[in-house]
Amino acid sequence: MHRVIMLAVVVLASAAALAQTQPPRAPVRPGSSPTASTPDPNQPRPIDALDTVFMEDMTWMEVRDAMRAGKTTAIIATGGIEQSGPYLALGKHNVVLRATCDVIARKLGNALVAPIIGLVPEGDYDPPSGHMKYPGTVGVRPETFKAILTDVAAAMKAHGFAHVILLGDHGANPPGMREVAETLARQWAGSRTTIHVIPEYYDYDGATRFAESLGVHEVDEGLHDDFVITSIMATVNPDSIRARQRMAKGKFSINGVGLAPLDKTVAIGKKIVNYRANVTVEAIRKALAKTSATQ
Repeated sequence: MHRVIMLAVVVLASAAALAQTQPPRAPVRPGSSPTASTPDPNQPRPIDALDTVFMEDMTWMEVRDAMRAGKTTAIIATGGIEQSGPYLALGKHNVVLRATCDVIARKLGNALVAPIIGLVPEGDYDPPSGHMKYPGTVGVRPETFKAILTDVAAAMKAHGFAHVILLGDHGANPPGMREVAETLARQWAGSRTTIHVIPEYYDYDGATRFAESLGVHEVDEGLHDDFVITSIMATVNPDSIRARQRMAKGKFSINGVGLAPLDKTVAIGKKIVNYRANVTVEAIRKALAKTSATQ
């Protein structure tokens, strides 16, 4: 018995000494366990899905289940961060896309919207040209824009989307978008994913004529701003057009068109969004039908 006790004492002493020589194990930070980054891709969604078509606002389970339910068209929209006069937020194009893409995707019925690509070509850096001459504008090189667009489209293909739709809300975007679409169309030939640029989306002349049919008649004030854009932005966030600040200074108008009452401007903006969405959805369906006919 004495020997057993002595042996136990020696073992315990040795274990204590070993513990003192080894650094203590760091506790696992919540959210960083191995299972956190590799969840079962088929596990059931535990809560109801949010009613949105924007992927960045969805959980991965919501995107998965939406695709399984038939939403296999991915819309990739490109906007911009640029000067737009004294009243509009720099992210004007991105705000417009939040309004238009929501309605377009819902009208299509089988589409989700990828994160909006908000950084696009805006001019040279040194010396600054175009909108880059104005503080806050953020532009990227054309090759950077095309690389980002290529990678986002590739991500949509990797996730299994059947169709990738490119929409541009900025005049400098279409050339790069067409080049990317043509390149990827060749690379993806024979695969289950198609890619399309829809130029009909960026028909501001048509949108302006539609606004005129609603009684909106503008005169040029020399600003990078107009009623169509302003009213669409107002449907998303009136602060993006500085509604309260302009009212306080008696500046709540654009190109000779009064914006008060705000509710009326928002109502017209929604009609313009709906018009643009209808034009775009028709063009998308024609493009997809043409592809189906040639396959």
